[in-house]
Amino acid sequence: MSSPAHRVPDMSWFAWGDPEHAAPLPDSVRDLVAQALGVELRPRPPVAEDAVRLPEPALPEPARAALAAAVGPRNVRDDAATRLRHSGGKSTPDLLRRRAGDASDAPDAVVYPADHDQVLGVLEACSAHRVAVVPFGGGTSVVGGVEPERGGFGAVVALDLRRLDRLVAYDPESMTATLQVGLRTPEAEELLAGHGCTLGHLPQSYEFATIGGYAATRSTGQASGGYGRFDDMVVALTAATPSGTVRTGRAPASAAGPDLRQLLLGSEGVFGVITEVTVRVRPLPEARHDEAWSFPDVAAGTAALRGLARSALRPTTARLSDETETFVNAALSGARAEPGCRMVVGFDGTAADVAARRAAAADVLAGAGGTRADTEAVREWRSSRFHAPYLRDALLGAGVLSETLETATSWANLAALDAAVRAALSGALDGADAGGSAIVMCHVSHIYPAGASLYYTVVAPAGADPLARWAAAKRAAGDAIAANGGTISHHHAVGADHRPWMAAEVGPLGVAVLRAVKRTLDPAGVLNPGKLIPDD
Repeated sequence: MSSPAHRVPDMSWFAWGDPEHAAPLPDSVRDLVAQALGVELRPRPPVAEDAVRLPEPALPEPARAALAAAVGPRNVRDDAATRLRHSGGKSTPDLLRRRAGDASDAPDAVVYPADHDQVLGVLEACSAHRVAVVPFGGGTSVVGGVEPERGGFGAVVALDLRRLDRLVAYDPESMTATLQVGLRTPEAEELLAGHGCTLGHLPQSYEFATIGGYAATRSTGQASGGYGRFDDMVVALTAATPSGTVRTGRAPASAAGPDLRQLLLGSEGVFGVITEVTVRVRPLPEARHDEAWSFPDVAAGTAALRGLARSALRPTTARLSDETETFVNAALSGARAEPGCRMVVGFDGTAADVAARRAAAADVLAGAGGTRADTEAVREWRSSRFHAPYLRDALLGAGVLSETLETATSWANLAALDAAVRAALSGALDGADAGGSAIVMCHVSHIYPAGASLYYTVVAPAGADPLARWAAAKRAAGDAIAANGGTISHHHAVGADHRPWMAAEVGPLGVAVLRAVKRTLDPAGVLNPGKLIPDD
């Protein structure tokens, strides 16, 4: 039907987001961080782009010719700038390596298909010539999901899907839209708004992540309480695999065997490349209301969230910050810090629906010991929501390690899991040789009748080897999650970083099933090596 009129800019090669929005650490924040960590901050700027180390392209000429035949010669590129910008995602380790001038894992070429058939052609060429191929959407992965690993092959290419950028169909009766996967979220929302609709999907990666990336990782946005997870929205999809095309989803519900959509949703490009999704859409909300509540401690706030999750009129957005995150958010916004924990709740819908849900939620929150708080904090949170990753970049530039991780578990296990993860992170990052103390913050969000997500933000002195420091902390946290009944990822996905815990997540027979699917759909094993599935 149509492509977007406004294009999202490419992200920085060494940082998050639009380079035009990057800013140094404000003096007030610098002083706060230095005092909290007990260290003196020193600048650690990135190397110049022309000083970054990239290997020479190793794509054999016959493979290059086959790829050029599939997508056209102009759409196979191996210049240094293009390869550098496809050399990984946006985790803190990714950025630390690139800031230090290390792009040794850059792909040998980047391929730009224009449609499903061209994707099939690329996969056929890569399988025939034994070249690894890594699907690449927005490049926002924070778990090593788009690292161009060779997996034992002689070369690797990044498969950039940005040219698959159309709204293919809109069905006003069924309230569904068929989208190509290269659309970034603002582009998709622009196209849907022309029909009075929205996805309502608002992860922190909103500005740069793609529709295909959301499907491939089972993405969850801040408004999941009202709109659902992205995999909840998908009613049909099309995927290209080295063995052919898979199309799933003939009806909104079916009893015709296992739902094969679920085999590809969350498959992270390991089984195939999703090229098109049909998603449920909603009318643009008539009304939107945000409010803040205060609770004396995390336990009281968590009990309130549990009550909301079991209510028929739960909020579109619900998020509870622990005492440390509450204090830090207030300090960063210049507001007066209050004791206790801050909760943000939001409601989208018709005016009558929003009013009814607000009233029902207020009864639950007040009954759990909550009190209404200044709504300025909510406005500040919403307005700064997509700017937080830029603050991480500024911290890295000041020699401060900053990263996030997340998990989820049942309500009954939430407090125990939280205590275990905090202890693991502090134990790995604090100590006599750490050069200062770590700050560990957490919020509870994405509430369900049976449980919720825990999302941690860690700020610590970078030390002499920040990559090793974070690797130790990540390993300790992952072990604690696996040992204490949490999932290794609620919404960041598995990628390469969480793969060591997948056997614990799904069990040895589950791993065998994943390997069997891989052999069927990708016999040569060229798709996204080193991700999702543990090694044999």
